Amino acid sequence: MPATTGDLRPGARGVAAAFVVSGVTHLVRPQLFEPLIPPTLPWPRAWVLGTGIAELVAAAGTLGRARWAPAATVATLLVVWPGNLWHAVSTQRDPQAPAVLKAALWLRLPLQVPMIAAAADPIRRRADDPTCVPTGQ
Repeated sequence: MPATTGDLRPGARGVAAAFVVSGVTHLVRPQLFEPLIPPTLPWPRAWVLGTGIAELVAAAGTLGRARWAPAATVATLLVVWPGNLWHAVSTQRDPQAPAVLKAALWLRLPLQVPMIAAAADPIRRRADDPTCVPTGQ
């Protein structure tokens, strides 16, 4: 059942779309994501598959306007952030890694902040929605 009568915000739709693409890629080509798993974590394939499933579940929940979806999406973004940081650090240390890749991996880290913000409040509330609380008054 929908959480509210409002429409999905564009940012939430974007995060959901990114999660669908990423989640499917995690499941179809897990070897692409295994280098992102820090060596201190056992079973890299399980982590990749688990986060792929989490992304797909969060995307489905967001698109279905499930009440739990914002928390699940934010949690998924927070869980994968340390892997992204580890990947940026380890790639920075690799003298063979192209400079553009190194820069892209570092730029990806702060980009998760607006994704988290978009995921946290995915619903644009309608003016006639009784749960809508006016702001700025």
